[in-house]
Amino acid sequence: MTEGYYIKTTPHAATYVKENSNFNIMWNSEFNDVDEEIHVRSYAELLEQRQDEESIETASTVEQISTEKNVLKIYELNKEPILIRQKHVALLKKSLIHLSEPYEGLDCSRPWLCYWILHSLHILGESLENEEYSKIAGFLAKCQSEKGGFGGGPGQHPHLAPTYAAVNALCIIGTTEAYAVINRKGLYNFLLSLRGEDGAFGMHVDGEVDIRGVYCAVSVARLTNIYTPVLFKGTDEWIAKCQTWEGGFGGCPGMEAHGGYAYCGLAALVLLGRANVCNMPSLLRWIVNRQMRLEGGFQGRTNKLVDGCYSFWQGGAFPLIHAILSKEGKVFNSNYWLFNQEALQEYILICCQHPSGGLVDKPGKNRDIYHTCYALSGLSIAQNSPRRLIIGPPSLNTVEIIHPVYNLVLSAAADALKYFNELPIPD
Repeated sequence: MTEGYYIKTTPHAATYVKENSNFNIMWNSEFNDVDEEIHVRSYAELLEQRQDEESIETASTVEQISTEKNVLKIYELNKEPILIRQKHVALLKKSLIHLSEPYEGLDCSRPWLCYWILHSLHILGESLENEEYSKIAGFLAKCQSEKGGFGGGPGQHPHLAPTYAAVNALCIIGTTEAYAVINRKGLYNFLLSLRGEDGAFGMHVDGEVDIRGVYCAVSVARLTNIYTPVLFKGTDEWIAKCQTWEGGFGGCPGMEAHGGYAYCGLAALVLLGRANVCNMPSLLRWIVNRQMRLEGGFQGRTNKLVDGCYSFWQGGAFPLIHAILSKEGKVFNSNYWLFNQEALQEYILICCQHPSGGLVDKPGKNRDIYHTCYALSGLSIAQNSPRRLIIGPPSLNTVEIIHPVYNLVLSAAADALKYFNELPIPD
């Protein structure tokens, strides 16, 4: 990569989390036109960040060194960090109609496919025709159980994961028709049926219990205005038990800290208004060490490899941490998040973009809709700190701001909250 390749940052006055009685946090963004120039890391700088083998070879070090070599090959090509927006858009729109055979295993995750595609398009500033949105809303209606909640496809049992995906997808569509698909009374009863006495939530009736279920439950409850204290009694205490000695959160008490679980735990606590039960110094120490020095992206766990999806699952926690520390008067830097935002953008734009569209886990991996969604979500996080920071040409690379708690484009989250907060909470 050429030394001195300039990138511009466009500050804005406030992308801060503010208290809101209805849904705990809301984003406000005000932009101005002040620019400044900073440098992308040079290839020589990247070489200095290589894994120290310490004369001890393990399976982990072998994989890490191999990954670093693959990443360095990409960086050595001296690619400019340009978002190939239209190629991503073309792939995503095609995927709404037809998916290749490897996606057959996701037949029970069809609302997720809708969400990943719609959200990716929304981040890229792309919309569909009203007729297409109506068809998607109609399909998601077929995935809804008569008793409440959504299954992974028509006729499938309701499950918290596709319920979260379906609600988010309908909020992206954002029409009255889409909002009306959600049976709010049924959804409340469905959530209540999954709640354990300790405040945790099963993923489905008699299903596994983990922190993902808690996040999915509280997220859809807040978005659709069916939240009640009774529904989430003791949930904050259960989440706190999932925080590990490392500082991150595991899926359940006693499990290993993991990026996806850490995001779910922290976001759920923010939505519950109980972030204070989290050991923040411990979480912060753990999560800042998950960004890879050379690659620039994040790993999910200690001694694991970089993965593009953790651009959001780890990166998305930083705006929440910033908001919590700001409220306590402990924020370290009011302008930027507490990770290397430039390096993450480098990894996403230089190493994770498939030349034909879509994004990947890491160089050498196949593109897929999941990694496309969460790498783009992470790109939005990396760009939209309180002082906006965009590498490469802003006219080409700028993506939409997302609400980090719901992982929806800000306007979609705001519109949904406004609509549902005008409705009464179901009895």
